[in-house]
Amino acid sequence: MDALEQLTNGVDTLVSRELLAGKLAERRPLRVKLGVDPTRPDLTFGHMVVFNKLRQFQDLGHQAILLIGDHTATVGDPSGRSATRPVLTQEEVEQNAKTYLEQVFRILDPSKTVVRRNSEWFRKMTFDDMLIIARKMTVARMLERDDFAKRYHENTPISIVEFLYPLMQGYDSVMLEADVELGGTDQLFNLLVGRTLQKDYGQPEQVVMTMPLLVGLDGERKMSKSYDNYISFNHSASEMFGKIMSIADETMWIYFKLLLLYSDAQIENLRQQHPMGVKKLLAKTLVARFYGDEVASNECRQFESVFSKKELPDVMPEVALAVLSEEKRTLAEVMGTSQLFESNREIRRLIDQGAVKVNGVKITDPRHLIVPGDVIQCGKRVFFKVTA
Repeated sequence: MDALEQLTNGVDTLVSRELLAGKLAERRPLRVKLGVDPTRPDLTFGHMVVFNKLRQFQDLGHQAILLIGDHTATVGDPSGRSATRPVLTQEEVEQNAKTYLEQVFRILDPSKTVVRRNSEWFRKMTFDDMLIIARKMTVARMLERDDFAKRYHENTPISIVEFLYPLMQGYDSVMLEADVELGGTDQLFNLLVGRTLQKDYGQPEQVVMTMPLLVGLDGERKMSKSYDNYISFNHSASEMFGKIMSIADETMWIYFKLLLLYSDAQIENLRQQHPMGVKKLLAKTLVARFYGDEVASNECRQFESVFSKKELPDVMPEVALAVLSEEKRTLAEVMGTSQLFESNREIRRLIDQGAVKVNGVKITDPRHLIVPGDVIQCGKRVFFKVTA
C-alpha cells in the first residue's frame, strides 16, 4: 500500500484526493494540523481515531502539529450541539490541557510533534482584527451548517460567539499554514472554513480529512461521556479490558477498523474465527497500547478466570468499614465510599437494575447492611472487598 492509499484508508471525507496526491508529490514534510479543545480532563477512544491518522502521517515523515485550543475552548465548539456549551474558566482549560498532552503522547510520537496553542495569536488580537475576519463569512453560509440550521428553525438560541467559532478554527489554519487538517465528521464545516480563509489570505488551501465518529459501547450513539458509553485513555487496564469485552460483536469490527487500523481483508479473516476469541484479541491489543503486553495478558487471564470459570479476581480494591458509622454501613454508602463510581445516581441505578451482588447474591435494597469480608460485584467488571 503506497503512502496515498495508506493515508486515505478509513477516511470519511477527503477534500481532495488530487490535492493530497499533489502535496505528497512535492516530496516535503507536510504540516498536518489536528486541533483539540481541552474541554474535559480526559480523552476517550473516540479521539484515538483521529490521533491514529495523525500518527500515520508522522510515521511517513510528515510534521504533526497538535493545536491545543486553549482560547477556543473558552468559547466552545458548537459542532453537533443542540444548545450553547457552558463557558469554561481559563484555569479549567489549563488544567485539562496538561492532562491532554500526557494522554496524547500515548498515541503520538512526541519527538515528531509540534505543540501550539491558539492563545498565541488570539490573545494579541484587537476587536478590529476580529471584525476583519468576521467580514469573510456570511450568516447564510453559517446557516448551511446542519446543527445551526436545525437550531434556527427550532427557535433554539444561537449566540454570535458560536458563529465566530468556525472562523477562529479556520484562522488557526492560516496561522499554522496547514497543508492538511484532520477532524471528525462533525468538524467538516469548520475545516472547510479553514480552506476559505487560507485562500482569502493568499495561502494554498489545506487538504481536509474527516474520520468517522466512533460508536460507543452501546453500539448506537457516538462515543461520549455524556452518554456514559465511553472508554477513557485514563481508565484502568481492568476497566478498559472489561469495557471492550462488553461491546456487541458487530461493534467489535468497527473498533478493529478505526482503532487498530485493520484492513477489510484482515477483518474478513477474523470473521471466520470464534467471536469471543477475536474480542479478547481486540481487548488485549488495545490495553497493550496503553499498559504494555504483560499487563494486557494478565487482564485477559483475569477476565477468563472471572467470567469463564466464575472465579473472583486475584486482586481487588478494598474498602474499610471503619470510615463509616454503624448506621451508614449500607450497600449504597459503602459503594459511595469505594470511589469506584462517578455519582450516587449511578450507584442507585446499578442497585435498582439488579446489577449489584454481595457474595454472589443479587441485592436490590440500597440499605442492605454490609459486614467485613463481603465481596461486592457491580455489573460484570467491578469487584471490591470490604474490610474492617
